[in-house]
Amino acid sequence: MERLTDRQVREKLVSRGVKALTDAELLSVILGEGSAGYSAAETAERILDVYEGSFAAMAKADMTRLRMTEGIGVKRAAVLTAVFELADRLHRQEAAAPASIRTKDDVTALFAPLLARLPHEEMWALYLSSANGVIEKTRVSQGGVTALVVDYKLVVKRAVEVLASSLIIVHNHPSGVAAPSPEDIAITQRIAQAAALFDIRLVDHIIIADGASYSFRQYGMIE
Repeated sequence: MERLTDRQVREKLVSRGVKALTDAELLSVILGEGSAGYSAAETAERILDVYEGSFAAMAKADMTRLRMTEGIGVKRAAVLTAVFELADRLHRQEAAAPASIRTKDDVTALFAPLLARLPHEEMWALYLSSANGVIEKTRVSQGGVTALVVDYKLVVKRAVEVLASSLIIVHNHPSGVAAPSPEDIAITQRIAQAAALFDIRLVDHIIIADGASYSFRQYGMIE
């Protein structure tokens, strides 16, 4: 396929809309101009090659790695970091809690924009009314790349405070593998048992990874 010039890319955007642009063409518009004798379109293709064509991989890179990538530098690293942060904030706004939770997909849609791309683990609790209305969503723990420390007593204490009838816990796996660890299973059991003492039901524990999810209820690990 013949590569468009930078001017032709801009003309394509104006005449056909931004969705008509390829990934490299879209990145070239953000870059604005090329570097080291390459056009913006060529520079964009070279940058994408470094990240195996994945914007998700690029978004996970910190400022240091971005600015050291050939063709980016400090100024463009700042621009790209801002672009990815804007996308994250848009996703967070779109993930405003729905009026009620009916399915696992409702929970995944709510939390995937918040958690899927984080470089560390976080656990959130979603507190529900008797009609499955959302009372509150709260981050209850933040950990490292592979582990969380969760105080299950505080999770249940908050459920009692907000008069929740049930709750769902959600956390992410930065590794990209959504399957539960022995620690995930243990904390699920502790929360379920502690909540039951107050007639509060743990509806589900959902693990979110980049492009995947795991439901304890779906796999019969919560009754």
